[in-house]
Amino acid sequence: MRVDLLTREYPPEVYGGAGVHVAELVKALRGDTEVLVRCFGAPRDEPGAFAYGTPVELSSANPAITTLGTDLAMAQDAAGADLVHSHTWYANAAGHIAKLLHGIPHVVTAHSLEPLRPWKAEQLGGGYAVSSWVERTAFEAADAVIAVSGGMRRDILRSYPAIDPDRVHVVYNGIDLDRWKPVHDETTVRALGIDPDRPSVVFVGRITRQKGLPYLLRAARMLPPEVQLVLCAGAPDTQAIMDEVSGLVRELQQERTGVVWIDRLLPQPELSAVLTAGTAFVCPSVYEPLGIVNLEAMACGLPVVGTATGGIPEVVDDGVTGRLVPIEQLQDGTGTPIDPERFVADLAEALTAVVSDPEAAARMGAAGRDRAEREFGWDRIAASTREIYASLIS
Repeated sequence: MRVDLLTREYPPEVYGGAGVHVAELVKALRGDTEVLVRCFGAPRDEPGAFAYGTPVELSSANPAITTLGTDLAMAQDAAGADLVHSHTWYANAAGHIAKLLHGIPHVVTAHSLEPLRPWKAEQLGGGYAVSSWVERTAFEAADAVIAVSGGMRRDILRSYPAIDPDRVHVVYNGIDLDRWKPVHDETTVRALGIDPDRPSVVFVGRITRQKGLPYLLRAARMLPPEVQLVLCAGAPDTQAIMDEVSGLVRELQQERTGVVWIDRLLPQPELSAVLTAGTAFVCPSVYEPLGIVNLEAMACGLPVVGTATGGIPEVVDDGVTGRLVPIEQLQDGTGTPIDPERFVADLAEALTAVVSDPEAAARMGAAGRDRAEREFGWDRIAASTREIYASLIS
């Protein structure tokens, strides 16, 4: 069986959870499956990985159109595959066209959904209508749809009711437990401006509406004064969200000490050290299909305080591996809290409770590591994915 895995992100060009998922899935599948990777970007040195750039004629086009140009080349080269598996809307058109062109099954993995990210119109303009059309077309025609959580499965069926529920399978994201583990490195942590002797709340994520960073920055005003806030945050979606976050960070830094903003992508060993030195990890997302960052934090022994939305409640065991923050949300696709001030206050209260009891936080962190080992290893996830492949090819 030859599987062509189609993706925008692939190492070393990884900027989000989908790219991490693809890299680890490929590694786990290649134990007994022939996997060719077709990805966007610069040429890769890895055998079996083929990169595709933007057609020169489309270099100045809307980003959604440049994506389609790359997808066409990927679909053409999938000739000879037994099955194609696409990740995110960026590669969904390549998978759908390859299915039609070569007469082979198409599997899609849903890492997010365009109808639940309407703020992308700020980035893409009319291209958001194109990306939404691509995703709907690919999902509705796919032979199997993989959701990374039960919450994501419900969102898929709500967003695309034409899909047969029997074709939608839940296969969780995973974590490389050998790479992600506690790393005690005070030298690295201090070099990043963090005081390992103070309690700290750590955030890791892109600066995008779905990650809820402005809510966290408002909640941080209510934290005990000795608590540091460590923000590993970059890659803003738009200048508008960057300006909002920058302004809130400046205000917070004027009010309290220990507000550390690291705006570059940290190498994994450094990020593990930051997580290990933390007291609690925070995921204030208003939209999160699962959240690989939560698994990374748990694997490093950190309790997670996360919004009770999407797939987060399937990762965080409330009161055991962290705390879930309740939220009532608008059902217009934005995920906006109905009562933002209540959400901010509840987030601050949960964070304060965790950082104020270091012994309980350490117990929750240890329980999180144990849960990651039991439930989210890549060997289990690869086995479930292979079963889906086999059912379609047979």
